Amino acid sequence: MKRTRVAITGIGMVTPIGNTTAATWDALRAGKSGAGPITIFDASGFTTRIGAEVKGFDFENAIADRKLLKLASRSHRFALNAAEQAFADAGIRPTAETAERWGFVVGAGMMGVSFEELSSVHRHAAADGEFHPDELLSPDYPADPIAFCRSQTNTGLALLTKNFGIRGYATAVHTACSSGGQAIGTALKVMRRGNVDAMLAGGFDSMLNPIGLSGFCLLGALSTDNDTPERASRPFDGTRNGFVLGEGAAFLVLEKWDAARARGAKIYAELAGDGNSLSCYRITDTPPDGDGPIQAIRQSLADARLKPEDIDYVNAHGTSTMMNDRSECVALGAVMGDHLPNVAVSSTKSCMGHLIAAAGAVEAAVCALAIRDGIAPVNANYTTPDPQCSNVNLVTGQSRPMRIRAALSNSLGFGGSNSSLTFRHPDLAEEGR
Repeated sequence: MKRTRVAITGIGMVTPIGNTTAATWDALRAGKSGAGPITIFDASGFTTRIGAEVKGFDFENAIADRKLLKLASRSHRFALNAAEQAFADAGIRPTAETAERWGFVVGAGMMGVSFEELSSVHRHAAADGEFHPDELLSPDYPADPIAFCRSQTNTGLALLTKNFGIRGYATAVHTACSSGGQAIGTALKVMRRGNVDAMLAGGFDSMLNPIGLSGFCLLGALSTDNDTPERASRPFDGTRNGFVLGEGAAFLVLEKWDAARARGAKIYAELAGDGNSLSCYRITDTPPDGDGPIQAIRQSLADARLKPEDIDYVNAHGTSTMMNDRSECVALGAVMGDHLPNVAVSSTKSCMGHLIAAAGAVEAAVCALAIRDGIAPVNANYTTPDPQCSNVNLVTGQSRPMRIRAALSNSLGFGGSNSSLTFRHPDLAEEGR
């Protein structure tokens, strides 16, 4: 039986290096950094005081519906805007007639608490210095009653489905750093099952808040290069010392291949394969032998019906932590074998930082753009080789023009969740290869 092919026809992004897809892609190709001192709250008491913030974003006009904006957190507004971009780019969106045949899968960030909300609780503690929970229920307590609703993982899903009128399959995925990738992989499977005709798939997150930053600081996962934030994220570099926490959102519009062709849609790439695994090693590290990532990459290639030698580019998870980067290099070597020197590899976290639940979605979009334009984006800030990462062909110095027949995007999450997506050039999909 002929398998449903899935086309990527729309992309929308809000990232630390651009509030649109075009701006983000231009900055990535140029190797520009989005990292800098944290400005959205006072981070002076933290060991890490830098992050990759979204800049110049119009929060008050992210979408036209003012009622929905009232319910939307910082990251939800990124998501609503990025999704609107994706629909506009695709030239198609749900209508009253098609709403039930549209589905939606989102990689959602963790519950977040803003600095203002924490400050409000602190300011209204009793004079004796103790906090009394019953005061929160007092009619005189000036708290935001909707704040709790905004903090739920599925709130973004609800806001997006409401705003865009999606009435078909809908679910939220939260598997830490793998969320965005697994959301897109889930969307692929749902379309192949025939549950829907088109999907909106992606992810959003912002852990740039006191709770998020303190957690990662305590784990020792963040770079402490506070004086040189633009160089702090340096995946695979021998001097790397942790990742830079970022924020943002990205969404893809996915359509059945034949339907997209019939309406004359532009197609960035085929979403061809999905692989998932769970390492069960440590909460913050991937296995030194690459075991879990190896499974996910092999599954993704098999699902796409491709061989390792068909892959020309890998957008690596590449967080800039010592263990993660080495594990991923081991995994790529195990899967790609003798073909690995021919595969261009880069981590775009070197420019954007780590967008956590949004990372896999943004990096999937990057793979589609890389295939469209024939450019492997640079792995920025690389100056010092790590002997344990010497097996990979890193894109260093500047972005590399090249034909990309097929690409992989890896997302390796805290807790051991691994996602690998495979993308194929539209010409090869047309040829049935």
